[in-house]
Amino acid sequence: MPFISGGDRYQVMFTALDDMVAPDSEARVIDAFVGSLDLDAMGFDRAEAPDRGRPAYEPAGLLKLYVYGYRNGIRSSRKLARACEVNVEVMWLIGSLAPDFRTVANFRRDNAAALKGVFGEFVARVMASVEPGFRSVDGTKVRASNAKDRNFTPSKLDDRIARLEGHIGEYMRLLDEQDAEDDAVAAGGLPRAELERKLAEAEERLARYEGYREKMESEGLSQLSLTDPDAKLMKSRSGFEVAYNVQAAVDSGTHVITDFEATDRVTDHGLLAPTLAGAASGGGVLEIVADKGYADPGDMAACLDSGIIPNVILPDGKDSYELEYGYDPSGGDPSSTDPAQLAACLRAGQIPEAYGHAVESAEVVEKRAFVRDAADAPAAGSVEEMRERAALGLFVRDAERNLVVCPAGEVLRQKSVKRSGNVRYANKLACRRCPNKERCISGSGKWKEIDFPKDVLEKPCRKWGGEGSAPAKARAKGHYETREVVVVKLRPDRAKCAQRMCLSEHPFGTIKRAMGADSFLLRGLEKVNAEFALMATGYNLARAMSLLGFGGLMEAVRG
Repeated sequence: MPFISGGDRYQVMFTALDDMVAPDSEARVIDAFVGSLDLDAMGFDRAEAPDRGRPAYEPAGLLKLYVYGYRNGIRSSRKLARACEVNVEVMWLIGSLAPDFRTVANFRRDNAAALKGVFGEFVARVMASVEPGFRSVDGTKVRASNAKDRNFTPSKLDDRIARLEGHIGEYMRLLDEQDAEDDAVAAGGLPRAELERKLAEAEERLARYEGYREKMESEGLSQLSLTDPDAKLMKSRSGFEVAYNVQAAVDSGTHVITDFEATDRVTDHGLLAPTLAGAASGGGVLEIVADKGYADPGDMAACLDSGIIPNVILPDGKDSYELEYGYDPSGGDPSSTDPAQLAACLRAGQIPEAYGHAVESAEVVEKRAFVRDAADAPAAGSVEEMRERAALGLFVRDAERNLVVCPAGEVLRQKSVKRSGNVRYANKLACRRCPNKERCISGSGKWKEIDFPKDVLEKPCRKWGGEGSAPAKARAKGHYETREVVVVKLRPDRAKCAQRMCLSEHPFGTIKRAMGADSFLLRGLEKVNAEFALMATGYNLARAMSLLGFGGLMEAVRG
């Protein structure tokens, strides 16, 4: 049997470009959607043709190129420029134009702020054609355009500086030996010129790292990323990586991504309200579900103020959350769903009708809280002076430089800020090699973590013991204040919470695996948000096509 034979590549064909694009192609949806947008009102650069100079490429064509590219896993400006020459659907979309990669890249960079508006407009048109449900909020780590070696923490810098100082001392010793013996080759076998080169290189690196540390201390930075200053080192399922924490809200009825926010926050605490800012502004009350990592009472209270019911999964053994509001007797209209009226009702101890199924009670109570007086301790002084004091068995803190010296003389840096406002300090690298672990670390811990309230400058190390042991813990100075607060008992809907994983994980998996968008190409929070807007729009396009079909989606996107 002969093989299936192809056509003659030299045969002349007469056909329209439109005939080469399938009648139900996603490219036609993209063309209709972008063609219906007012790009000038949305803030796109050069939305109107210039009167003078060389004609520019139409922003609508470049926007179509990007939406199509992100939907089909083509994100690089060079690959997009190549697609303009070889991809029939792209040729059809942009009228057979062939912009170079710099033009393509500059459009995405210059219109970063407007691209999120494109995402919002697509969501609004699709959701107007379907019955919405509640929202599931979750976060995922997406790698930033910044290598790990280009990211520094204060502890990492302390360790590198200490090692470089040791190398410099050794190079100086070898050079002194050569000077004493009048020998051109050191005892280690290195020529003098090579030693001098290594010494100069180490001194240059030391000065650079000390400059980084000084910048971090002066600006109060917990991390320093050199390539993308907004990116942070975060823990993900694949280990630690420099990334962004992208928060997304997914509709339960359609699995469409309705809201998102790319953040540089390492954890999810306190990110519900920022992610859903304005989500309930269209009227009515919105219900959301989220995992235990979002269990922040202040953030959940802010959600209720905004017309959002936060069904956050409860820790084991609990059946409700207690949220606090400052008491204001003026009250509001319990029948209203306006956020201002909802907030007024909660502060007066009233339960709004829209919250009746979720808020179990709202009681006005008096609470007595301890208020710590301002510290009047002297300044910590230099690190060497702090080491002398710490050797007595104390953790000594310099609040201005935001560091702590432990009894072993090591510098501990800020690790996190707890919900109570206490600052947690640690230095994992120093603890791993410390010969005094048994005198400091309790239990099976591998390193020491110490929490300081904002006005406390010294804390004893109880296990240090021995000569010069730490004094007894001083009683904090302060006073008690009594105030009226409203305690709202919120009972999450367990049935909705049980659906969370099925809703939130699918979009992230599709974007990262099926669409190949597992890292950001752009740098900086604004541009990263613009890039995720394109990722989410590409995902939503595929999801909406499955929900509405080609005809229904074409009708929806035309507005």
